[in-house]
Amino acid sequence: MVPLPGPVYLDASALGKLYLPEPGSDELNAAIVGRRDVIVSELAVTEVVSSLCRRRRDGALTPGLVVRLQRAIRDDLAAGFFRRAELMPATHRKAERLLVSLDSIPLRAADALHLALALGEEAASVLTYDRRLGEACRAMGLAVFP
Repeated sequence: MVPLPGPVYLDASALGKLYLPEPGSDELNAAIVGRRDVIVSELAVTEVVSSLCRRRRDGALTPGLVVRLQRAIRDDLAAGFFRRAELMPATHRKAERLLVSLDSIPLRAADALHLALALGEEAASVLTYDRRLGEACRAMGLAVFP
């Protein structure tokens, strides 16, 4: 695999695969192992926890596992394993401009926020398993994995 230019931004679809093995998790881990330029936002963390809770409600995960996974993500953030991207009012305005300007790509609000965060952090690559977000990132000149 060709190394991704950095810094690299992880959206929730990628972040979740780092903590809960799914198809693509091994490939994703290989793409970021040893990197110190991986960016994660609090938005991604909240979306991952929401996804874990949905799986808990569906009976696919135990409550204890959800708590352990949430704690692991928070601990890794606190330890500096990831660079943090903060959601600020300017990020929201950038996301709104992206929603208005990317007419051919029907982004959801959270996806526009992820893209605005990646751009604001001057990411060169975005790791996402969301097709629409990937298309929007490519349209903005970012490398996309996978």
